[in-house]
Amino acid sequence: MGPREPVYYGDYLQLDKLLDSQHPESKKVGSECHDEMLFILVHQVYELWFKQIIHELKSVYSTFGEESIEEKSLSTVVARLERVKKIQGLLLSQLEVMETMTPMDFLEFRDLLIPASGFQSVQFREIEILLGLGTKDRIAVDREYFLGRLSQPDREKLLKIEEQPSFLKLLEGWLERVPFTANKSFDFWKEYNKSVETMLSRDEKIIRGNEDHFGSKEMEGQLAYLGITRKTFESLFDEKIHNSLIEKKERKFSQKATLNALFILLYRDEPILNQPFNILTALMDIDENFTTWRYRHSMMAHRMLGTKIGTGGSSGHEYLKRAAENNRVFVDLYNLSTFLIPRSLLPVLPDSVKKELDFHFS
Repeated sequence: MGPREPVYYGDYLQLDKLLDSQHPESKKVGSECHDEMLFILVHQVYELWFKQIIHELKSVYSTFGEESIEEKSLSTVVARLERVKKIQGLLLSQLEVMETMTPMDFLEFRDLLIPASGFQSVQFREIEILLGLGTKDRIAVDREYFLGRLSQPDREKLLKIEEQPSFLKLLEGWLERVPFTANKSFDFWKEYNKSVETMLSRDEKIIRGNEDHFGSKEMEGQLAYLGITRKTFESLFDEKIHNSLIEKKERKFSQKATLNALFILLYRDEPILNQPFNILTALMDIDENFTTWRYRHSMMAHRMLGTKIGTGGSSGHEYLKRAAENNRVFVDLYNLSTFLIPRSLLPVLPDSVKKELDFHFS
């Protein structure tokens, strides 16, 4: 290999192309609206960060797509997910820059954008699909905007991505393979159920012991809520009930994956479960950040447009608010907090299981 040509900063970053890709529509029809440049740049930067998020997610996706995942790979997964979280922080802060534009400034060029819309961000749709939010997972009005506003090539591209298992599905498979709860000499879930019964019996005793404080009517309500909690715990262990909740789209993970994810959360202090716990936590953070971003976007739309329809034909603020409420991916992980019990009630793991969960140096 001969000597390499020196690398020049502008050529390496292709700045000629990058800085010549802002072409305001207002300039084409008359005098340029000053704030349209900001509008273009903010959205272009969004798309650049979306590209990096996809780059990180594909790396994580390929790791979880393997039949067996080595423990050392998990630290890389955590690092990549943490990077996604940092990028999401930048996405949120960009809204503050956008909000320096007033509603009347936006109206100067808004009509020139119709029917272009954020619905047509193919990269953001790809992120959602990769994570596990496919067309079938959306409410009817959302399905219309999800694919209906795209060009045919872009629609075909996203439908092809949907043919592959999502990260949510790969995560479910990984959780199902967690080995530590299947021990011939120790029935963990039987011991866990005993602890749950101890906790619920204690709660019932506290409620009944405070009848004078609650009053009979309020006490009945408290006991009714406790009864609902008991049934919720029962649904965790009854596979038939669990599967019926999946059919109703109230749960996504299989029973086995759900139980193993709960085990990770309960025993996250055990060395070998620390990185799996960090992964589950990072995924909840990413879900929360996108939900926050969608909600902040809806508030900005309300601020800019009031109750006007969006440029893509949606109901604007109202549609975006519904999208924020309905488009979460890892709800099952959030719901696991329902089944957490105090550390003082955690079943004591036998030495044989503890040894599997620990790292030993000799």
